[in-house]
Amino acid sequence: MEIGNGWYLRGDVGYDFSTEGDATSFRTWDFNTNTEGPAVAYSSSSFDTDVTAGFGVGYQFTNWLRGEGMFNYQRGTFNATSSAAAVPCTTLLADGCNTSGAADFESYGLMANGYIDLGTFVGLTPYVGAGAGVTLVDYGNYLASETCVGACPGGTTPVTVTHAGQSDWRFTYALMAGLSYEFMRNLKADLGYKYTNVSGGDIYAFDGASAAAGATGVQSSDNGYSTHNVTASLRYALW
Repeated sequence: MEIGNGWYLRGDVGYDFSTEGDATSFRTWDFNTNTEGPAVAYSSSSFDTDVTAGFGVGYQFTNWLRGEGMFNYQRGTFNATSSAAAVPCTTLLADGCNTSGAADFESYGLMANGYIDLGTFVGLTPYVGAGAGVTLVDYGNYLASETCVGACPGGTTPVTVTHAGQSDWRFTYALMAGLSYEFMRNLKADLGYKYTNVSGGDIYAFDGASAAAGATGVQSSDNGYSTHNVTASLRYALW
């Protein structure tokens, strides 16, 4: 069976040299009244991502236009702190707590990308591109360390509270630019820059003690995150 000219396979690895993103606030549960308390703003929150990888299939429509479908993998960590005497503790005998916590996550993206190749000069082909798709962001457990502030009949030793991580599909878009070089027949290498923006979604649910007391639903959501990435790729043409 003839595959036809233009089809290619692509694999890439990358490193996120800059990540931006945060979360605004989280819901609270008041154990003194067994009712939901006010939402509390995070004192700080941030994302940290590092290694990425991808694999896909593309088609070279003309000498200057190509498109591809990609599966992407990424891992990272969400970190947050809160400092407010009004935040109820989960397990300590206290009216207020300082908290800090973190959750690792993995993301799995499906992207449709288009590229414009800008001509070949001394063997190098610059390109620009854009893509859109969806990303499944899958959080592990969010582990929060609570420390009593104010009157502390239960003591001031930090207590770790576990919150079940959440997962959801999120809209994603990307912008790309780079240079490719055909160093042997049918095989090209390229070095590129990619900006990726993943929309917001859920982070973690209420802990077990709060849920047993009546708390329901998601306790915290993020505002999404964006990454700046350097990517090295190989493209193999299926001639």
